[in-house]
Amino acid sequence: MRIAFVGAGEVTVMTAKTLIKQQHEVIIIESNQEKIEQLSEELDCSFLHGDGGKPAILLEVGPEQTDILFCLSDNDQANLIASLVGRNLGFSRVVTSIEDPDFENICRELGLKETIVPARTTSRHLENMVQGLDTVELSTVLKDDARFFTILVEKQDAKTLEELELPEGSRAICYYRKGIFDFANSETELQQDDEVIILTRGKNLEELRERWRPKQTEDHSSEKEK
Repeated sequence: MRIAFVGAGEVTVMTAKTLIKQQHEVIIIESNQEKIEQLSEELDCSFLHGDGGKPAILLEVGPEQTDILFCLSDNDQANLIASLVGRNLGFSRVVTSIEDPDFENICRELGLKETIVPARTTSRHLENMVQGLDTVELSTVLKDDARFFTILVEKQDAKTLEELELPEGSRAICYYRKGIFDFANSETELQQDDEVIILTRGKNLEELRERWRPKQTEDHSSEKEK
C-alpha cells in the first residue's frame, strides 16, 4: 500500500517505521526542511517539503495512487484543512487527527468520518489502568479473517440494524449514541450520527467502504452531472 502523512511528528515517525518494515510505500509531507534532513537518515521513505494543506503539494503525492492520507500535524486547523483539500483532490481515505475534542463534531459536519482523538485514547487507557483492567490490543483479539469496521449512521440510513442489510458474515455488536455505549441487536433502532461497530470478515471490507465511505472522485462526477 501507498501511505502519505502530513506532518512528521512522533506518531508519524513511529507509524512510518512499522509500515516501512512491512514493505509499504511511505511518503511524508513536512514544512520543516531541517526535520526532513534529520529523518531522511532514519527513515527509508520519500519526503516532500511543503505545506500539506496546499493542493499543489498534495497533488505531487498522487491522490489516485495513494491508499491512505494521514493528517497528523501538531495543529488541528492545519489537519482539518489538509483533510478537506485531500478529500477534494480524490484521496480515497483521509484520516484526521485532532487534539481538541470540540473539533470532532465539526469533522462530522464536514464529512470527515475517519477522525482520531489521541487524548481520548490515552485517557481511556489510563482509566483502565486505575481500575486495574488490562488494556487488550485489537491485534491480539482479531485473529484469522476477523475485522472491525465502524459506520457513522447518516439520515438516509436511520432504520433498524436488520434493515441495513449488512454483507453475509457481518454482525453489528455495539453502538455509540452521543458518546454513550450500548450493545446492539437486529431490532436496535438507529438514529442519525450513531456510531455502529461491526465485526466482519476481511473480504467484506471493500463493500462496506463503498457503502459508507464512497470515493470522492465518484462524488465529483455526480456533482458535475447536476
